[in-house]
Amino acid sequence: MNDPIRQPAASALVLRVSHIAKTYKEGSLRTPVLHDVSFELARGETLAIVGASGSGKSTLLHIVGGLDTPTKGAVELEGRELSKLPDAERGRVRNRSLGFVYQFHHLLPEFTALENVAMPLLIRGTAIPEAREQSKVLLERVGLGHRLEHKPGELSGGERQRCAMARALVTRPACVLADEPTGNLDEQNAASLYELMLELNREIGTSIVLVTHDKGLARRMDRVLELTGGALQPMQQSG
Repeated sequence: MNDPIRQPAASALVLRVSHIAKTYKEGSLRTPVLHDVSFELARGETLAIVGASGSGKSTLLHIVGGLDTPTKGAVELEGRELSKLPDAERGRVRNRSLGFVYQFHHLLPEFTALENVAMPLLIRGTAIPEAREQSKVLLERVGLGHRLEHKPGELSGGERQRCAMARALVTRPACVLADEPTGNLDEQNAASLYELMLELNREIGTSIVLVTHDKGLARRMDRVLELTGGALQPMQQSG
């Protein structure tokens, strides 16, 4: 039987997380959040990480995405250890290899849907006409072809999250990190967004790390790990 935490062959790896620990310090107070967290992710694989509120799921995702640094351990993205890269290079690697989707969409309110989705491509240096065309195609794919010139305030909650999903995928990243992406939506919109995420995963081949409290949705991913007591383990099956 395969080890659920160390499953992929090294040649297929997109992400390797090795012995991550995180302790927050404030004066003499120390708050350990994570200890000895390890997992690997293959190209095109989907992984859900579940856990109670406050278990450290978002902290782990921020470390994996290079937005926070671990107290100990290492994160390798396509063979490059993030913490060893200069800030500018780490930013370039994140832009090239990662997409992010959060519970709150984080779309820029002064820009249209098309402009928001094109932003990662423009940061990368893609020519404006090409960036707009690629963004238009993906927005049409997520059902927002009629909303290209609408700003976030003119979109529904489900539409804003689909726009955020398009923005995360427009660069065709090796891996998307999704932090409770359906947590702010009603059941119907949440199910629709989740189906879309898995559809695009199959079409584009992007790996996904999904942090969620919803174990029912999590079970539809290729693997599910549970964060408890600051460590990962295979999720216990209920019933």
